[in-house]
Amino acid sequence: MQITFEDVKNNEAVNTYIKKADESLIALGYTEHSFAHVTKVAHLASGILSEFGYSEREVELAKIAGYLHDIGNVINRTDHAQSGAVMAFRILDKMGAEPEDIATIVTAIGNHDESTAFPVNAVAAALILADKTDVRYTRVRSRDMTNFDIHDRVNYAVKESNVTYKKDEHITLEIKIDTNECAVMDYFEIFLNRMILCRKAADKLSAQFRLVINGQTII
Repeated sequence: MQITFEDVKNNEAVNTYIKKADESLIALGYTEHSFAHVTKVAHLASGILSEFGYSEREVELAKIAGYLHDIGNVINRTDHAQSGAVMAFRILDKMGAEPEDIATIVTAIGNHDESTAFPVNAVAAALILADKTDVRYTRVRSRDMTNFDIHDRVNYAVKESNVTYKKDEHITLEIKIDTNECAVMDYFEIFLNRMILCRKAADKLSAQFRLVINGQTII
């Protein structure tokens, strides 16, 4: 059967895995990967594909992939994209999802981490863009800046973040960085590989990826 985003969102096991995965990342000192993150990624990924003229089913699959994409963190942060894809396969198969839909979703999840990622299809491209552009100070859990590592400092310095997109034209991440807290070069030290990946993902959707920092177009 064709499962929906609401089916997945209301699945008790899925929500338990998301909660427990984020608890593991709290213990490891990572930024927020809870329901706020996965819900934001789900809606942005589906919004991009909708704007770019993809089918309603592909839009729905992107939303599902976005919601499930980080469940592998419940096993380990290392290789979480691959373990998450395997977990998603089992969950979706048990829910009675169609094999073609399962294949599309698990492929996207398995290709979202920048160490191994590639936009192999439109859903994967949308997931990459939605995930890698979620940069914001609210993802930093601690407010004790004396204990910040560079990831915390960079995220905390991003006071405003907005993604816009238009079919056949652009997908733009516009951020405002407080340079008193973080230099722009620090942002690139952490996120350069992610931005390159976003450019590849935008190419897959026949669009240009743009990064605008403090009003200046960087790429």
